Amino acid sequence: MREQDTSRSSRASAAPDPNSHHDPNDSTVPPGNALATALGMLVVFTILCGLVYPLAITGAAQVAFPAQANGSLVVRDGAVVGSSLIGQPFTAPGYFWSRPSATAVAYDGTSSGASNLGPSNRALHTAVADRVAALRAADPGNTAPVPIDLVTTSGSGLDPDISPAAAYYQAPRVARARGLDGPTVRALIDRHVLGRVIGILGDPHVNVLALNLDLDALVAGKR
Repeated sequence: MREQDTSRSSRASAAPDPNSHHDPNDSTVPPGNALATALGMLVVFTILCGLVYPLAITGAAQVAFPAQANGSLVVRDGAVVGSSLIGQPFTAPGYFWSRPSATAVAYDGTSSGASNLGPSNRALHTAVADRVAALRAADPGNTAPVPIDLVTTSGSGLDPDISPAAAYYQAPRVARARGLDGPTVRALIDRHVLGRVIGILGDPHVNVLALNLDLDALVAGKR
């Protein structure tokens, strides 16, 4: 009898109190600990993603691709004269002209964008007609068709390149303005025609800044 009472008493003491709110299987983190964990993760990932990762990528780029990482700047005689990635507004007859810019301030790298004018837009028709007229006025004797990239803007509005056809179209004007013969100018263009990337991507093109810089050097060497 005593053993049975003792057993019942032991089971009764082991049974959970129905009035108690504690669940031994409950793994919920107290609110204070959850907040501390969240703040800690915020600090850790802010340091990793906002400091460590950018510094690592910047350092790797400076080691592997220093020229590209610094903006593909073009330097002549110790001075930066531009970037091979952004066009410039050449307008003198003795220079090759770039593709038109679509930015409010010509070739402004901080506001890259297209004109978003459709083929039926009157503003586009007017702009193209004005550009054709300017090219014809600069070289009245040139009756060849005007290459399309000399009178339309690119998707970025900053294109530093023109097609070989656009460069060859301008060759007579440039040769005449610089006092050079046509074959010499065309040979200069030939040396600046860049092919497709890995033979299949993009189209052959000519970097206008590089071409004009070598044109200056060519003329200076003949003096």
